[in-house]
Amino acid sequence: MRIFLALTALLALAACGGDGGNSAGPAPSATAVATAKPPAGKAWTDVYAKTGEGWVRQGNPDAPIKLIEYGSRSCPVCGAFANTGVEPLRAKYISTGQVSYEFRDFMVHPQDLGIALVGRCASTEAFFPILDAMYANQTAFNAKLDQATYERFQPLPPLQQARAYADFLGYTELMKQSGVSDQQISQCYSQQALDTLSAQIKEAVDVKKVNGTPTFFVNDKVVDGPSWQALEAALRAAGAR
Repeated sequence: MRIFLALTALLALAACGGDGGNSAGPAPSATAVATAKPPAGKAWTDVYAKTGEGWVRQGNPDAPIKLIEYGSRSCPVCGAFANTGVEPLRAKYISTGQVSYEFRDFMVHPQDLGIALVGRCASTEAFFPILDAMYANQTAFNAKLDQATYERFQPLPPLQQARAYADFLGYTELMKQSGVSDQQISQCYSQQALDTLSAQIKEAVDVKKVNGTPTFFVNDKVVDGPSWQALEAALRAAGAR
């Protein structure tokens, strides 16, 4: 409970669509980085690796340009990037082996805890397909929320509240349709998972200075702006072509 309360205080400082941190413009354009061939019979967009508890990377593990996104699964600005920027990111940069892409949950809305905990329960291979599906359905899920819903769930203990939001909004059903069992879903809402996520959020705030979503880092340098246009400029400045 103490960790959750600390997390709640951190979330009060965060915003969907905020500047995300100590923004800096992209560095001067670098020499173009080389492309790389994926493993035989695979595409780089089908190569996944777990990089931390609840964190998954897509693409060439040795890509010279490493992209990390701190995102909220309910944030409309994150949803806009997911639905307009992720496809060209994969097609132009991840598929060439120049860029790898890692997603890390960062919460800005009360419902985000439940969505993150259940989404992070996906297998390494299913993580990004499920993340994509969550963003594809985000508008419909968000439309179910109103002040009465927030007031109804607010008194619940943290993990019960997290599950209640995921059930009510439709994320639990989405996970089931993706092949995750009821038993597996129930195991997502553990105290250990909550403690781990809370520690990760605290580190993002204290060390990375993340204060909004989406926040992008290209080779550990924060991108100036949450849009695909800003991110692509930063990737190209790092040498992606």
